[in-house]
Amino acid sequence: MTIPAKAGIQPQIPLDSSFRWNDASSTHFFNVQKKIHPLIYGKHPFNLFFEKKMPQAPVLVSELVSENAQALRLRVQAGHQGLNREIMDKDINRPGLLLAGFKEQFPHNRVQLIGDSETLYLDSLTAEERSTSIKRLLDLDIPCVVVTGKNQLLPEMIGLANERNVPLITSNRSTSDVAFLFTNYLGLRFAPRDSIHGTLVDVYGTGLLLIGRAGIGKSEIALDLVERGHRLVADDIVDLTVKPPDILIGSGPELLKHFIEIRGVGVINVREIFGVRAIRLQKRIETVVELKDWEETQDYERLGLTEHFTQYLGIKIPLISLPIYPGKNITVIAEAIALNLHLKIYGYHAAQDLNRKLLKSLKTRREINEYLKWDNE
Repeated sequence: MTIPAKAGIQPQIPLDSSFRWNDASSTHFFNVQKKIHPLIYGKHPFNLFFEKKMPQAPVLVSELVSENAQALRLRVQAGHQGLNREIMDKDINRPGLLLAGFKEQFPHNRVQLIGDSETLYLDSLTAEERSTSIKRLLDLDIPCVVVTGKNQLLPEMIGLANERNVPLITSNRSTSDVAFLFTNYLGLRFAPRDSIHGTLVDVYGTGLLLIGRAGIGKSEIALDLVERGHRLVADDIVDLTVKPPDILIGSGPELLKHFIEIRGVGVINVREIFGVRAIRLQKRIETVVELKDWEETQDYERLGLTEHFTQYLGIKIPLISLPIYPGKNITVIAEAIALNLHLKIYGYHAAQDLNRKLLKSLKTRREINEYLKWDNE
């Protein structure tokens, strides 16, 4: 198989059993995971999956139903022709005000949830009023209508849903359960995403994201941490997403999970070598450790009183800049960073504790000196 080169840049490279990744020339590969086929160029195989994430696509009603059918016992009762309608908003809506006649600023791009109160209101209307009220809802370009609990479907609603191809879905779960699970599902589907160059490791339950220039030793540090009993999440390419409330989650691309690249050795499979205890699929990112080459003229943090932060997808994460040089044991320092974060969570801050002791000592010394200044005996 041969992939055509990008015009004026690359020769054709065959993808067969004899093909070898080569740092001397860029390579081509299909991004199979996302089922799209752009040509991506990189210096080594892991770079092939490093691309800016595209905006999240709308969620189809058919996806909403199929992926939540078991948990919510969903059934499509009418409007089957409209299952390809798109959901553009992660929130859901209760259309009670619209059914009553108030149409201003109605969020028509959301899933419409009809529960006990909406059903009781419709039951209180005359047949003509009820038909007008339902028509007012289904005439809008809404994704779908979900009727929850033990509420019975009204004949007028079934007929209009089929006529206008608006999916009419039922669930025997309570309205609050359906609202919670739909909100959670859509929140994940519409969550912002990105990819960054780095290595993510679970160290004592703390997600440490190692960043720094290529070749500085992120993968080697991760491998050493794995050998000491910690767990690899992703190497070289870390996919980021946000889960409510403002939790930054990191994972690895599907085709690169459990793989790690060691310069001079090549690509190894951490799961196959160290077992399942050495890997995990995703982890909350709690601290970013930036590895930097040691510079004599650089002023590095010495006490830790000043805390620094960085941002990914709008989430503020603690940042530690760590200068490295040959012989420095970064693995033990990474473990200390994780354990120190645990202490801070439990309310103990070593730098602040030392600062308080120094201030107390200085105050005591001043009081003693002041006393001795006027002591003439």
